[in-house]
Amino acid sequence: MVSQEEELQAWCARLLTALELDGTRVDIGAVLKLAGVAAHSVVRPAAPLTTYVAGFAAGLAAGSGQADDAVAMGAAMGVAMRECEKYGENGGTDDKR
Repeated sequence: MVSQEEELQAWCARLLTALELDGTRVDIGAVLKLAGVAAHSVVRPAAPLTTYVAGFAAGLAAGSGQADDAVAMGAAMGVAMRECEKYGENGGTDDKR
């Protein structure tokens, strides 16, 4: 029987191949952690939305030459994580930024 981690790794590899992104490193644990924080700090549907927006921002940064892939993804996920945490602490208001 395949573990959930193995299943996610296989799925990620398949998706990367389909999107012609072979060789791209994906920190599945970090993506899932960001999704979990978004789901619990905002609302559950914020999980896929947050990870999508962070990935999109990282892709734009890397594609424009602002940073390499790993740096761009780390920065985008870091910003998204901080925003989720602030949102959860402040109830969605900008008062305590």
